[in-house]
Amino acid sequence: MSSDNNNIIISPTSRDADSSSTTTTTATSSDNLSPFPSPAAAPVALSWPPDGKLNLEWIQHIMSALDWSSRNLPPSAFPSVFSVPVFDALVLTASKILHKEPNCLQIETLDSDSTVVVVGDLHGQLHDLLFLLKDAGFPAQNRIFVFNGDYVDRGAWGLETFLLLLAWKVFMPHRVYLLRGNHESKYCTSVYGFEKEVMTKYGDKGKHVYRKCLGCFEGLPLASIIAGRVYTAHGGLFRSIPGTPSKRSKGKKNRRISLNPEPNSLCLGSLEELSKARRSVLDPPWEGLNLIPGDVLWSDPSMSPGLSPNKERGIGLLWGPDCTEEFLKKFKVKLIIRSHEGPDAREKRPGLAGMDEGYTIDHDVESGKLITLFSAPDYPQFQPFSEKFDFAIGESRV
Repeated sequence: MSSDNNNIIISPTSRDADSSSTTTTTATSSDNLSPFPSPAAAPVALSWPPDGKLNLEWIQHIMSALDWSSRNLPPSAFPSVFSVPVFDALVLTASKILHKEPNCLQIETLDSDSTVVVVGDLHGQLHDLLFLLKDAGFPAQNRIFVFNGDYVDRGAWGLETFLLLLAWKVFMPHRVYLLRGNHESKYCTSVYGFEKEVMTKYGDKGKHVYRKCLGCFEGLPLASIIAGRVYTAHGGLFRSIPGTPSKRSKGKKNRRISLNPEPNSLCLGSLEELSKARRSVLDPPWEGLNLIPGDVLWSDPSMSPGLSPNKERGIGLLWGPDCTEEFLKKFKVKLIIRSHEGPDAREKRPGLAGMDEGYTIDHDVESGKLITLFSAPDYPQFQPFSEKFDFAIGESRV
């Protein structure tokens, strides 16, 4: 979608999006397509560069290795391709970069020829990610990628998907941006398959690998603003945290001012509040004073006006078109891109469009638009409670 002189491309699931739309879409369906021809012989196991610096050759190697192993090896053999020492080096390097980034990234494009590709939920669908990268073009000096969270769970290759994105982040930290989704949390990954996937692939080292992934999740930024005109976040908007300062306690040890929230007051939060939220939590809280991370990751749009608790999810908010208009106007942005809802979720949401084309325009207001973007075709491919998922975990094949 064009914003001023820069190109914002959203990457949904469908090949059949209307070509006359102002939104440029990139297909991600990988049915019967392999973006990287699988070699007949096994690729050489990955090794970490001695100087710790990744290059394009290493990135292409990891893409081919992950593609090949997903098609030819049982999950338990994954360490033969991606050893624990290589995993540790990659996650440590990426975590250091991620934890230094602010809650809300300010992504500036270099010139009028720059393109920004925004990608929605991937949910462990490695082959769709590989196809997307081939179809849209690799990250480059004039091509920036913003991934909008939910890399793991429900798909059989969540670990491979996340590791590949971390590799790109390390290689091009200012051209690849990874935002956090609600599934990048301890609760979701323990329920929806990622923890089980990791344990299956790494065996007795699984707990170590899983803990390192959780620590990396905590460092993922919450939102971004692209070229000063486009706000992106996994769930969407967030509340202000009102409060009144309590009296300072005397003495040097207790000088922190605590805030007492005012009940029954919900209003949109500011970008300053977003910047000060504490994102380094395994699971965003649904009560207390640190509610902004949970709102950003879990909230949903509604066709009803106003701001209200998201009772269906038990965390986050519902916000109406009036709130979208207020946010766009107040912060001088033209577009909100969020993800978080796939076809299954939209079936339960009367009044909102379905996800057949991979994206929907949910609010079209005076100051701009709100788009929901979902980039995992044929979702959900696998469920942790289904025989199909258990088969995929036990004998991963495409």
